[in-house]
Amino acid sequence: MKKLFVIILLFISVFSFADDNTILLEKGNKAYNDKFYQEAINNYLNVIKNGLESPSLYYNLGNAYFKKEEYAAAILYFEKAKKLNPNDEDILYNLNVANSKIVDKIDELPEFFLLNWYNAFVSLFSFNTWAIIGIGLLVISLAFLTLYLFSKTLRIRKISFWVSIVLFMFTFLTFIFTQTQYTRFKTNKEAIIFAASVTVKSSPDEKSTDLFVVHEGLKVQITDTAGEWSEIKIANGSVGWIKTAVFKVI
Repeated sequence: MKKLFVIILLFISVFSFADDNTILLEKGNKAYNDKFYQEAINNYLNVIKNGLESPSLYYNLGNAYFKKEEYAAAILYFEKAKKLNPNDEDILYNLNVANSKIVDKIDELPEFFLLNWYNAFVSLFSFNTWAIIGIGLLVISLAFLTLYLFSKTLRIRKISFWVSIVLFMFTFLTFIFTQTQYTRFKTNKEAIIFAASVTVKSSPDEKSTDLFVVHEGLKVQITDTAGEWSEIKIANGSVGWIKTAVFKVI
């Protein structure tokens, strides 16, 4: 009986938690529609503090920061939304608009065209979506394989055999894409600069040589850390060191 009581309390707490977040989201959306953008931000951030995340939540938060002309924060949350849903047109459009508001306009290093095509194709979906596609293809391929094994018609057996082989090949590719996206999601550490301007150093030392300057809102890749310093790489390939305190990780 005591165990049952604990389970009931657990269910009540879970549903209460969900209700609280729903209320916060509704308050946030209403505040945004009423142009109380800071109030909307506070409600959205409270949902995130509760451990929830989604592309739409980050997207709404980015929009609220954009309305306040806090472009670095807007870019940060649009990038977080993009990380979860890399092919959403609204996210990509608003991210481009926000990036047009910042100082730094840096051209990316050109990639070998085949690698560029591969990266563009893999980026069509998140690793979760690729995994779902892969599982779906696997189920269909197994169905055709079953048809091949049990069908008594030679023509159907031939067709089902080759279809299952092709589908197995596509399944294998989707799992490669899933692994690629998952690895990027976990290991590709990127951040947004939150200081008005930052002088990038040649080494993790205030007395080291000044290399170049980056500004608020720029996305950088974190390649190394040393104490309170982080090594960054920007889109044109330039590398240097900045204080960790001046950026927020995506």
